[in-house]
Order: sequence, then structure tokens, then C-alpha cells
Amino acid sequence: MSEEMEPEQRTPAEHPPQGVLADVAALAKGLATTFGEMVRKPVTLEYPESKSPRSERWRGRHYLRRYENGLERCIGCELCAANCPVGCILVIAAENTDEHRVSPGERYAKVYEINMLRCIFCGYCEEACPVQAIVLGPIYELSDTSRDKFVYTKEMLLEPNPDQQEPIYVGRK
Repeated sequence: MSEEMEPEQRTPAEHPPQGVLADVAALAKGLATTFGEMVRKPVTLEYPESKSPRSERWRGRHYLRRYENGLERCIGCELCAANCPVGCILVIAAENTDEHRVSPGERYAKVYEINMLRCIFCGYCEEACPVQAIVLGPIYELSDTSRDKFVYTKEMLLEPNPDQQEPIYVGRK
């Protein structure tokens, strides 16, 4: 009883026919899927002319907002820089004077820079700001020819004065 049974050895000619038929059926099913996709109308957008819709909560390019009277909202508190997980925001504050009033508070952001190559668009800077000075807008087309142009300065981030009609263009000074 200790005899071991040898596994059956079959030659390819002795393969059962249902194995070959199953293989041919699987091949036909795969080819049917391929040909079905070839005749289906593509879902391609002609990108620059027609853009895919974004959700309302989309976080894109940063903007520094102003009040209706033209004063900057940023008070130079540096909470946005402290809250940024990657440290891409640099804020250097200065004191407001009566002769040189930039924002309604005691201080303003003399230097405000964002390194867009490091930014992960998490929105923590927007949530940390007590005066809603920094917002993330809907623009997501951020490309340029050199790394230096991705450090957005205060002038590039500020929205225009309410009396100006010309919008801000990123990368232009």
C-alpha cells in the first residue's frame, strides 16, 4: 500500500478538446472587448478651448485679497507660514505708519513669497489666516520655463485694486 501513484502524463495530442475551446473562447472575448473599445467614441477634451469642470472646493493658485477700499487684508501675522506643513511661505512683517498705510492693522506683510514648487495645495494657509487674506483660487494651469519664476512674490499674488480692471497674470511683473 505504500505504492505511490504516478501522475498521468498526457501528450498535447491527448488534451481534452474543452480546454482548447475554453482558450479560444477567452481569446474571442478579449478581442471583442478590444474591438468594442476601438469603435466607441473617445472622451477627449480639446484642452485649451474646453476645460474639464472643477468642483467648487478646488484649491488652485494662491491670491492675496484686498478690502474694498484698496488696503491689503494681510496683517503680517505669519500664521499661514507657521501652519504650512512644507514651509513654502515666507512672510516678513513691517509696521504700518500714518504716512504709509498698507493694511488696516498695526503691521503689514512687507515681503510675502510662496514657493509654488514646494506647495502641496493643502489649504492650511487659507484656514489659518484670521482675516481671510490668502485664498486658493480656481486656476490650476501653473507652468513656466524656469524654477525661479515659481517663487510668487507679493506683487504677483495681490489681487488688483477694486478700481483697476486689469487682472493679475502669474509670471509677469
